Amino acid sequence: MNELENEVLKANPNKLVNVGNFRMDADGNTIYKKVPLGRSETHISILLDNICEKLSDYVRATRKSDNQLMIFNLMSPSGGMNPIMSEVDIIQDGDLNKSLEHYCSAVVEEFEEDIVSLYVDGISNKKKELCTKISNICNENYADEEDDDYNDNEVDNDNYDSNFDIDRDEL
Repeated sequence: MNELENEVLKANPNKLVNVGNFRMDADGNTIYKKVPLGRSETHISILLDNICEKLSDYVRATRKSDNQLMIFNLMSPSGGMNPIMSEVDIIQDGDLNKSLEHYCSAVVEEFEEDIVSLYVDGISNKKKELCTKISNICNENYADEEDDDYNDNEVDNDNYDSNFDIDRDEL
């Protein structure tokens, strides 16, 4: 969700697009409304088509301080190495972390319409809504730690539904 949110925020907030049905009313006028590009169903769907590819730079790791499992981007937004590299132990993965892309693709495929709706409807806490109510990947005690120094790509084992992987044969 962080990568998608970052991509949506890149859209010009002043750019409006026409949405709705483009049929004509009895007077010959088209009926549509204008919404910001970041809330356009088409724009969000296009972003979702390529969002999982961004996970190629992500890795699984454990924090040295408390052994907490986390997922983070190796690259910082400025293009250098992520400064938390010295604070974590990278988990070596036989598939070179391609499973993160695979899981992302599976979630996007299964919940694409719901994810688009979160943006179109302007839901405020999209991550929590997707995680706990829509996909049930996380349990109801999930808390998004926006102020966490390690960024919000952390996986909290207490809030992760361990049955998620077991119940999903396609993963």
